[in-house]
Amino acid sequence: MASHARRRILKGAAVAAAGGVVGSGLGSGFLTAAAQASPVAGESGATGATPFLEGAFEPVTEELTAFDLEVTGRIPCDLDGRYLRNGPNALGLEDVRAHHWMLGDGMVHGVRLRGGRAEWYRNRWVRSSQVTAKLGEAYPGQAPPDDFACNTHVIPYKGRILAMQEGGPLPYELDGELNTLRPYDFRSTLGGAFTAHTKYDSAADELHAIAYYPTWDHVRHILIDRTGRVARTTRVPVADAPMMHDFALTEKYVVIVDVPITFDGAAAEGGAIVPYVWNDRHPMRIGLLRRTGGRAIRWFEIDPVYYSHTLNAYDQGDTVVVEYTGFPAPFYAAGRGMGGPSATGAPTLDRWTIDLRAGRVRSSRLDDRPQEFPRINESLVSRRHRYAYTASAAEMWRAYETVDGVPPDEKFTNHLVKHDMLRSGRQLHRFPEGAAVSEPVFVPRRGARDEDDGYVLSYVNDPDRGATDLVILSAQDFGGHPLARIHLPGRVPLGFHGSWVADA
Repeated sequence: MASHARRRILKGAAVAAAGGVVGSGLGSGFLTAAAQASPVAGESGATGATPFLEGAFEPVTEELTAFDLEVTGRIPCDLDGRYLRNGPNALGLEDVRAHHWMLGDGMVHGVRLRGGRAEWYRNRWVRSSQVTAKLGEAYPGQAPPDDFACNTHVIPYKGRILAMQEGGPLPYELDGELNTLRPYDFRSTLGGAFTAHTKYDSAADELHAIAYYPTWDHVRHILIDRTGRVARTTRVPVADAPMMHDFALTEKYVVIVDVPITFDGAAAEGGAIVPYVWNDRHPMRIGLLRRTGGRAIRWFEIDPVYYSHTLNAYDQGDTVVVEYTGFPAPFYAAGRGMGGPSATGAPTLDRWTIDLRAGRVRSSRLDDRPQEFPRINESLVSRRHRYAYTASAAEMWRAYETVDGVPPDEKFTNHLVKHDMLRSGRQLHRFPEGAAVSEPVFVPRRGARDEDDGYVLSYVNDPDRGATDLVILSAQDFGGHPLARIHLPGRVPLGFHGSWVADA
């Protein structure tokens, strides 16, 4: 494949995959990405504005370093580590018409906490070869074939910090001060694509991934064992090169979600920004692949939705339970000419219960509030959990639905949600208008015995300061006053995913 064509395909894969949120439909059938990307000014309330480059989404223009940050309240002394979050932040954008939010160069924002103090804040672009060129810096060594400034997730893994992407690029390793070190291939054992949404089973000390690539006729389950090397790669045949942004893991199964968003090679060759399309002829299904190995997979067809992000999954007798956030069908990865995803409905928290004996899947709605970025106590990945945390940012939902007309404002607020999955209860922590909230991350308290004994951390925009705070909540007093608000020197634009990186 010619290098220029390969780059176009990669960019399209990265766009559609990066955020796990994609746009709404114009109708049925298999439409080209070029048609999906066409401007729709004057249709259904569209204005031609660029909501994903404005307001809470507006990219920051410089890298900052600040020490001894101002704090309102008290930072718990047992928070010893770094709170990091990744997201798209376009660098040197020349033509907004040729830009898509999810194509933004990755920027990691971080706060270092130790001894009850906020020692520093830093934000740094991930130094891909393209970013270093824009910054006038030298790229160390040879760039990997599918190079991209990973903008979707950042995780700790065996003493390393990895910025993650999917659909082709290798992760980039960062140091403790967010400097980019090198592409990371798991000790020279990873060949081909990776994902942004890995699943780490702490009991087994295994890292799992489902990787896809636009030219493959399969997806790959990748198992990285306790040595930090790829121990097994299983190829699972699928048609149409679907986009698989996320998957799920139980103690017995890898849960693969085959969505009807598929790659359009002709659109990619034609220069479409996002060559992924909603494909009504591609049935949606869930596949169960045994973790113990083997290529046999059991598929279950289900009604189409957009499977955005996994909350968690677990085995329960003769059933497999998958909890997730999802958008109503259909979705268009290219959006509708607004520079980002669009949707006819907001995401909700839902559940699939897969009955292994009957061969059926039952769908149920857990919470119909608009919400995304679901997280749990990470020690319970693949096991039954009780508590979950999600975020709702009013400006995000308004941006998604701009092209179809904005529903009444009362539908949209800024809040974090704590869900009690055992008692079907929930608590909200509300924020003011304009205080856009980011993904909540749970951090267990040192010596914790209860699942929710710990803290919830989230970046929250402060419209009065025109900057962002790192808000620390007590998970067991979720609706109460924040334990601390750490005042950052600049904004953290609305973006994607992050992690707590504890010091050893």
